[in-house]
Amino acid sequence: MNFRRRLGIGALAVGLLLASETPALAGNGPAYKDSWRPVKVRVADLLSRMTLDDKLGQMMQAERLGVKSPADVTTGRLGSLLSGGSSQPTPNTPVTWADMYDGFQKAALATPLGIPLIYGVDAVHGHNGLYGATVFPHNIGLGASRDPRLVEKIGRATAEEVSGTGIDWDFAPCLCVARNDRWGRTYESFGEVPQLATQMTSIITGLQGTALDRPGSVMATAKHYVGDGGTTGGVNEGNTEIGEQELRAIHLPPFEAAVRRGVGSVMISYSSWNSVKMHANSYLINEVLKKELGFTGIVVSDYNGVDKIDGKSGFTPEEVEAAVNAGIDMVMVPYEWQKFIDTLRSLVEQGRVPMARIDDANRRIVTKKFELGLFEHPLTDRRFLNTIGSRPHRDLARQAVRESQVLLKNEGRVLPLSKRGKIFVAGKSADDLGNQSGGWTVGWQGTSGPVIPGTTILQGMRQKSSTVTYAKDGTGIDKSYDVAVAVVGETPYAEGKGDRPQGMGLDATDLATLRKLKDSGVPTVVVLVSGRPLDIAAQLPDWAGLVESWLPGGEGQGVADVLFGDYNPTGKLPVTWMRSADQQPINAGDGKPALFPFGYGLRYPHRPW
Repeated sequence: MNFRRRLGIGALAVGLLLASETPALAGNGPAYKDSWRPVKVRVADLLSRMTLDDKLGQMMQAERLGVKSPADVTTGRLGSLLSGGSSQPTPNTPVTWADMYDGFQKAALATPLGIPLIYGVDAVHGHNGLYGATVFPHNIGLGASRDPRLVEKIGRATAEEVSGTGIDWDFAPCLCVARNDRWGRTYESFGEVPQLATQMTSIITGLQGTALDRPGSVMATAKHYVGDGGTTGGVNEGNTEIGEQELRAIHLPPFEAAVRRGVGSVMISYSSWNSVKMHANSYLINEVLKKELGFTGIVVSDYNGVDKIDGKSGFTPEEVEAAVNAGIDMVMVPYEWQKFIDTLRSLVEQGRVPMARIDDANRRIVTKKFELGLFEHPLTDRRFLNTIGSRPHRDLARQAVRESQVLLKNEGRVLPLSKRGKIFVAGKSADDLGNQSGGWTVGWQGTSGPVIPGTTILQGMRQKSSTVTYAKDGTGIDKSYDVAVAVVGETPYAEGKGDRPQGMGLDATDLATLRKLKDSGVPTVVVLVSGRPLDIAAQLPDWAGLVESWLPGGEGQGVADVLFGDYNPTGKLPVTWMRSADQQPINAGDGKPALFPFGYGLRYPHRPW
């Protein structure tokens, strides 16, 4: 909290009057250190004092594992650090994160001008890299909820937990419009139409609050600009081969909405548009994003994104020149940041990157640091440590799980389950927090098993009923049971590993479990834990009920709440459900016959909810 926020309105007015009439009260130091001055004045003053080394350092974002010690931050005059998806301190506790952040921040403050660091993480469904943080459903589930106000609250809760560890920059939300479900990042999308992602930009308001320098606010990032969800074949980092009219109609609107909401940063996509890498696309960054849309914040590259421009390992002067001149302000160079600084310095000295471009990048970067209040309060606001994994946040996550469940089939009113019925539960994801949380959960690709504290779907069901029997593979089921519930689907993955260019069906383990349940003759309800629709048309006739649970995160009770009818399912499909994987891509309005159309979702028979 900076000095201005601690004053009441009356005191603030008096203070401003005194400061304007008595210059001495504003202090005799540099103007950029005077919190009473307008941000533009402070930025101009700071830029006038910065050397080329200062400016090049501000444009670098290094991985924390890529600096040997905090001293590297000081000597390199680094403007930013990040923790990648699998980059957590040891032990992975809130206090350890806060201590780590403060150590790096003190090193930044030791530079000649004392410019504070800005630190980023991928908090894409809660502060998911931190063990013990609240883990919310992934975006595809939030898209199914159709609830922008809920999503705004999730943004606020995430910002508080992120703030409690010192971090001030969140690489979220992903505003991609996923048009091919083979893509391994489909679950990071709110849905297949631009209207959904546009509505859910409310999360930006939650993350950033009413002002960036307010307690518990962090800077949000609209990513990945632009068209990453439209690549041919759903290939990660692939080529989006469409005309500009379609790019503007499908993929650009969520970014327009994000800019209108004042999003602090925009991250560039690894993908290409008609074979031009986005990291080198001056037209879409400089002309469309910055000039046409009026974006004034920080344009940041993706992880080693500049190195991928020519398709070869190791960045070249040509790649650096193309990316910076294309409008990238801060470059995420995890490990070879010193080489990058040296390369960029040479390009500036040769006139290949204009000094005006360097100044523009720095103006954008330090403006956000002033707006965040980092010059006044650079260290962790530890009041927010007690929000991490707190009951109110977990209750919010449970609500999000409930609202994201989509009921797709309910033959013979097999659902809701009776709390007095004899229930058999099976499936590899019934009692697995890692599976139900998916990728980007205490590790980039995620992991099966008890990776986070929380409640599994099975545990949630057992809280509702004392008549639940469980066998992971279905062993032991017989006709004495009223219903079988199979919790099956995908195991965790993230980008790259998650692409499914071949089949999109259930794996052999799931099919074997389902076969046992079918052979028993007991009506079966399938709960799919997955980051996208799966190819299930062949198995669907065997099931009495089907609920798409997406990747619900740490609060499995939310699934049980809906299964047992304590809450009516209200989720609607944010994507079109294919009849077979051969239909991909399949999207609303393309005329292809769907198994379940976009927006589909059943409710239970009338009950007094």
